[in-house]
Amino acid sequence: MFAAKIRNIEGYPMLNVCFNFAKLAIFALLIKSNMPKKWFHNWFNSPYYHILYQQRNDAEAEFFIDNLCAYLKPKANSRLLDIACGRGRHAIYLNKNGYDITGIDLSIASIKYAKEFENNRLHFYVHDMRYLFYINYFDIAFNLFTSFGYFETDYDHVKSLRTFQKALKPDGLLVLDYFNSHKIITNLTAQEVKTVDGIDFHINKIVEKNKIIKTIEFVHKHKAFAFKEQVKAYRFNDFKLFFEQSELEIVHCFGSYNLEEFDIDNSDRLIFICKKAHA
Repeated sequence: MFAAKIRNIEGYPMLNVCFNFAKLAIFALLIKSNMPKKWFHNWFNSPYYHILYQQRNDAEAEFFIDNLCAYLKPKANSRLLDIACGRGRHAIYLNKNGYDITGIDLSIASIKYAKEFENNRLHFYVHDMRYLFYINYFDIAFNLFTSFGYFETDYDHVKSLRTFQKALKPDGLLVLDYFNSHKIITNLTAQEVKTVDGIDFHINKIVEKNKIIKTIEFVHKHKAFAFKEQVKAYRFNDFKLFFEQSELEIVHCFGSYNLEEFDIDNSDRLIFICKKAHA
């Protein structure tokens, strides 16, 4: 019955539907609160995540967005979705360029920060990408900077892609930006130390069970910390299969933020532009 109700209100935010299921949602959250947290819950909500990666170049992100907009040519009234938006740097820049954009992320801390920049055409929500949010609502959905590949199973990743697909209008587009796993593994730096704000981050990387696993250990204020990042080493053919299972069709594949053609040996990125397969 719930699914039928969803179909009947296509084009409207899922939040309107969820009101009637508040008690069920709260019950589910109480159950989840007693379950062990995944690495991405702990790490992405940690202030140390943002300290380690604070050198991420906003100019590079804006350069990438400018190139995508020049290629995609979104209309002034387009509705955009930034999936796994983090602190919202891509969404905020898109909004500064006049677009109506919604950002979603699992990290409560990141969304709390991003909400400081909200306006009537820029909104942020704590939300798990695996679960339905909007239906037939967005013109373009973005999933950028390897904000994918975090879950344990392929099923969960296909489930996520299906929610992306459902969120798009019939002629909507998905942009998914991933690292080039082939090049990462070929040139893997097994150990390194990065010093940021006086903290020595000891980083170890291995490839295990089709995952690139990064262990991050450090001491701060006389207390030892250890975190992990585990990202699936998905390649072009993996995504091709996942897109087919999600009723998405690859329109183009780029290999850099300059939108150069993808080359498996030399490209740093694996950037897909997809459309609904049955649009």
